Amino acid sequence: MISEKIKKLTDESFDKDTQHGVVLVDFYADWCGPCRMMTPVLEKVADEMKDHVTVAKVDIDHSQKVAGTFRVSSVPTLVLFKEGKEVGRLVGLRDAQTIKDFVKTAH
Repeated sequence: MISEKIKKLTDESFDKDTQHGVVLVDFYADWCGPCRMMTPVLEKVADEMKDHVTVAKVDIDHSQKVAGTFRVSSVPTLVLFKEGKEVGRLVGLRDAQTIKDFVKTAH
């Protein structure tokens, strides 16, 4: 279950929702154990950095077009966008501090 702190993106909403500001997108799958472990970490980051970043999730099984466009081959993959452009990527389970430091690279 995704909290209200994290925005759910789809193939249809992705472009519009990543066009403005800094957006951290977690490409995940429901069947992925590390992805499930990442959700509470991302909720913490979303809460602590709400004035600096929008945290969002894309389910690769339901939004295959977006996952393919960004060549997501393993999950979880975190892709950082600034004004609609990819500015960084992390693959695999990470802790909150690593993710917060990663987000700061876009500012």
